[in-house]
Amino acid sequence: MQSITDHPMSTATLKLAVRLLVFAILITSHAGFAQGKHPDAHYKLLSGGNYVQSKNYYLLTLFQQLPEVKALLSGDMVLRTVGTSKLDSLQLALKSCDRDGACYVRNLSFSGTEISQVGERLRSLYKPDNALGRLVKNHLIPSGTYILFQDLSAADMLVKAWTQDAEGINYAIEVYAGGKRPNYPNIDSISWNVRDHNYAVGLLYNTASLTAIENTDRRSFFSIPLTAALRFIEMNEREQAADYEPMDKGENKAACDRISTIKWAAYKYSLIMVPGAGPEDPGVALSAEGMLRCRLAAIQYQKGLAPLIVTSGGKVHPYKTKYCEATEMKKYLVEKLHIPAYAILIDPHARHTTTNMRNTVRMIYHYGIPFDKVAITCTTRGQSSMIERTLIDRCKRELNEAPYSNGKRLSETEMEFYPQPEALQINPLEPLDP
Repeated sequence: MQSITDHPMSTATLKLAVRLLVFAILITSHAGFAQGKHPDAHYKLLSGGNYVQSKNYYLLTLFQQLPEVKALLSGDMVLRTVGTSKLDSLQLALKSCDRDGACYVRNLSFSGTEISQVGERLRSLYKPDNALGRLVKNHLIPSGTYILFQDLSAADMLVKAWTQDAEGINYAIEVYAGGKRPNYPNIDSISWNVRDHNYAVGLLYNTASLTAIENTDRRSFFSIPLTAALRFIEMNEREQAADYEPMDKGENKAACDRISTIKWAAYKYSLIMVPGAGPEDPGVALSAEGMLRCRLAAIQYQKGLAPLIVTSGGKVHPYKTKYCEATEMKKYLVEKLHIPAYAILIDPHARHTTTNMRNTVRMIYHYGIPFDKVAITCTTRGQSSMIERTLIDRCKRELNEAPYSNGKRLSETEMEFYPQPEALQINPLEPLDP
């Protein structure tokens, strides 16, 4: 008698069964995950008019945008003292730092003591039935923006989200004011020479002074570091996180409007994701590699494998390029290869293959594309092999999560992938694409 392990299809069948069981637990329908401590696809993220801030530091955006939370926090004497002390320290630093650039950076950032003190105060203020309790229940959990913390208690989740936001702000200040080496220095580093003896007494002093002035009357316990981080991101021309937002009302509107009408059962795959490939010449809009990837994707689209193509890649190569990989690939697909614009979604923010995958999964989730339907990547041979063999481990190292799992290898240029909900987690240690 043939055992199940002898059957040639048994391994694949078991893997598929396990994957379907996981999806059954996580997902009630393509519109969202199970209720309770899982994200809700119907939840609408708040931007507060500042996408750089809201995409990097969502908890602090909620602190500002939710009136009952804002009232609770602004009325607390412990937190007010933190804000007053921060302003006093910055004003003193303006008189004493002189040419010591690290002194300005230190006084603009949160100290470890401040982060811990605020975290403990938030924990003390939290109650399930007060403003902070409702913030966790109605925003942190359903948004999915801190999904890696959702298995913690509600109070611990709040503190963990605060700590991540505060450390993300410090990172932005350290890189874009202090010149700390970012994760990818060739494309993301500071714009100025921090060793120039005029840098500290010029730009650093003046920005710190402006930050103090802006927060004299409207300070909160987080306003000075938040203001400083946003100012330095802006002055470094690093506000790419806000590019083309809101995308569903602009570049992605035609495709988004069509999604609800798509007969998904007619397609084997939900979409075809094409990673960008930036040129090294600042005068070149679309690289030869990018053209090849577009042509490969067009072939699969014309076969009817999926109703949508995602072009993914931001303003990446070379350093401070003005060209966006995703928009240039979309233009090539439409104008040269005659793919209809309504079949193309752009992700104009990804800066690495890790976030090509993560951002595509986020769009699948937020745009109502079936989350339990397999998708494919379509790219040139070397990158396709890397996506299959090493990229998940790299995602775990660099993003602290795996936004997808591998499916079948279709060809040397096409690979299946399954979306994972961990993709929703914010990563402010990549402030250009958190």
